[in-house]
Amino acid sequence: MLLDRPSINDIMIETLESKILIKDLGLRSYQEVWSLQKKMQQQRINERIEDTVILVEHEPVYTLGKNANENHLLQSRDRSVDVYNVERGGDITFHGPGQLVGYPIIDLSDYKKSVDWYMRMLEQLTIDVLLEFGIIATRIQGLTGVWAGQEKIAAQGVRISRWVTMHGFALNVNPDLSYYDGIIPCGIFDHGITSMEELLGKKQDMKEVKSVVIEKFNKLFMKR
Repeated sequence: MLLDRPSINDIMIETLESKILIKDLGLRSYQEVWSLQKKMQQQRINERIEDTVILVEHEPVYTLGKNANENHLLQSRDRSVDVYNVERGGDITFHGPGQLVGYPIIDLSDYKKSVDWYMRMLEQLTIDVLLEFGIIATRIQGLTGVWAGQEKIAAQGVRISRWVTMHGFALNVNPDLSYYDGIIPCGIFDHGITSMEELLGKKQDMKEVKSVVIEKFNKLFMKR
């Protein structure tokens, strides 16, 4: 089982200000990584592990946040795709191969005890990453996530317990965007979905994207 074996890659990022373990899990099912997150969040609460960021691509799955409208899961969807109701905030989203998902398991007591601050920092993370690839991404007032023009390119939703985080962000690198036809993503009717591949006209190197995510995360999240 996943919880009993080491990840594919563990990269310890250390500076004078921070020490964050990056666990690169490659392609994994949603269920096993969800279970791992819950275990690690409790371990972090109990100070048994250091701050950690899980990087992963999932097998195709739709997830509904705790306040999701189930009508946003369309009857026309691919019925072979699993559906999970999870404890993060937000509405419905898709995860699948070609999408880089990041799950920070970090104690906000060491940064700033503010949910809004944390959400904005996750947005800034993907904005900074995309800029490295020549993509200008922004926020849209009143909406969560990151946008290229009027199309969403990165989503996020979190759960925080005793100021320790789980769930996180999802950046569309090279996913099959047709899966989004089966949902109303994040419950937003009037905006489309895009990816780095679609905007740049060619498939992107996931390893390179991960490297930039690690660099930018470490710069943004410096312990006090």
